[in-house]
Amino acid sequence: MTTDLRDHLRAEFRWTDPGEGYLVSDRSGWWRSPAILAGLGDGLADLFRADRPTVVVSPEVTGFLVGPLVARALGVGFVEAYRAGARLPIAEPMTWAEVPSDHRGKKQQLGVRSHLIAPHDRVLVVDDWSATGAQARALRSLFPHNYVGTAVIVNECPPPVTAELNLRALLTAADIDPD
Repeated sequence: MTTDLRDHLRAEFRWTDPGEGYLVSDRSGWWRSPAILAGLGDGLADLFRADRPTVVVSPEVTGFLVGPLVARALGVGFVEAYRAGARLPIAEPMTWAEVPSDHRGKKQQLGVRSHLIAPHDRVLVVDDWSATGAQARALRSLFPHNYVGTAVIVNECPPPVTAELNLRALLTAADIDPD
């Protein structure tokens, strides 16, 4: 990971105030920046390259942007983890896990196509942000013997959750603190 990528991520990140008494993260600058897109796959892949993952799994929606970049950088495949009730019908058999409570306090389910993860795979979960670790924990439960860890752009999980999930990040919440 280069300091330049971290600097670009911080520069293109914004907090917005929708006028409802709280700030909302605006990551749209990340997807607009060619420099970030060029470095993000390798930056996140480097966090786990030595662990030799064989497949990247990412939850929708934003994980679908980041996961393929990391998979390409690692030279491995990518598997989508869909939310239950996704807009597209999925005909193949799915394996589902319940997400305890996400960052909004809502329960959801994430599922992957059952045939896409082999018993010998080494699964790396990739997402843009981890606030509570709930999605990573749910996905880890689908492959308890295959799970390598979770790579995210921003980690704001408490240290025990970070350690439990072997969660590694390019930035911490303190790096983009609105204060």
